Amino acid sequence: MADRKVKVTLVKSLIGTKRSHRATVRGLGLRRLNSTAELLDTPAVRGMIRKVAYLVKCES
Repeated sequence: MADRKVKVTLVKSLIGTKRSHRATVRGLGLRRLNSTAELLDTPAVRGMIRKVAYLVKCES
């Protein structure tokens, strides 16, 4: 599981969202709309993705 990756893409604007959700998106390495980040598949990253699931698209 340590070498598994998750591809996360920001698909919805951060305007009007909670400050903590904006910080979570930044923590995932996403800057602007349609930006993509490849992250390690860990429980911490999964929790962050779950928190902002309405803003991002996730592919295994």
